[in-house]
Amino acid sequence: MKLKDYGLKPIDFNHPAETASNTEVGLTRRGFLVTSLATGFALASNPVLADAITTDSKGLVAGEVSIPVADGKIPAYRAMPAGPGKFPVMLVVQEIFGVHEHIKDMCRRYAKMGYYAIAPEMFARQGDVSKLTDIQTILSQVVSKVPDAQVCSDLDATLAFARASGHADAKRTGLVGYCWGGRTAWVYARHNSKLNAAVAYYGLLEGLKTPDLRPEDPIDFAGEIKVPVLGLYSGIDAFVKQETIAKMRGLINKGGSGSEIVVFPNVDHGFNADYRPTYDKAAATYAQKLANDWFKKYGV
Repeated sequence: MKLKDYGLKPIDFNHPAETASNTEVGLTRRGFLVTSLATGFALASNPVLADAITTDSKGLVAGEVSIPVADGKIPAYRAMPAGPGKFPVMLVVQEIFGVHEHIKDMCRRYAKMGYYAIAPEMFARQGDVSKLTDIQTILSQVVSKVPDAQVCSDLDATLAFARASGHADAKRTGLVGYCWGGRTAWVYARHNSKLNAAVAYYGLLEGLKTPDLRPEDPIDFAGEIKVPVLGLYSGIDAFVKQETIAKMRGLINKGGSGSEIVVFPNVDHGFNADYRPTYDKAAATYAQKLANDWFKKYGV
């Protein structure tokens, strides 16, 4: 995929490039490769639309924090109301581009709604995707090497950080994930049965499992999920087939979690990403209303 095609042609999650391009920037596999968050948008997300939404931080406490995890620390972006009190937690899980400006903005949007919103950098050990300009390199050199167990452990640590801050009511916790984070929403909902609710934006349901790093896809454990998950999917998504969505619906219905899936016809994968050509304002606005109602329904 060439840079000019981004957002217009589908990303091939299932067949990333076997070798890195000259944009790899010499990643190593020792220690934490990301110790602070990138500024602006990830290079691979260019060209960014001129009317990308920017939410101000007026009335908020917003900025980078450092989260202790099992083997060190990972950076995260946190935004919360500036006033006193303990706020319900919203875990915000990134796309393949890491915690770049769009994910930070989503945190500020949720903070404006009264949440303690926090987005941990989930690829901190595997590589800094913000400096890579080629999407297939991001997939093959970083994203494909992130274990589900690591992701769940880091989200657990993020919740512990929020709880210890004194500003969060961790008994009211939701999770919203986009693209890669949409798959993570299903994975973490299975892992943490104490999560109140989750919303998965067009997360892959199958095709990413490997024996060591990702032993199961969401469609493999859908019937085991106890947390109510709202899946928000695209009618013309090249990555998630409609028959897969139908199968997933049947499985979650048998599981009794109350999970649901809504499909938006005639919109593409990434319809919520307001900095991308795939953005659809009407779908994104209605999806946000559905997400808000979902979290309120389940006490978040």
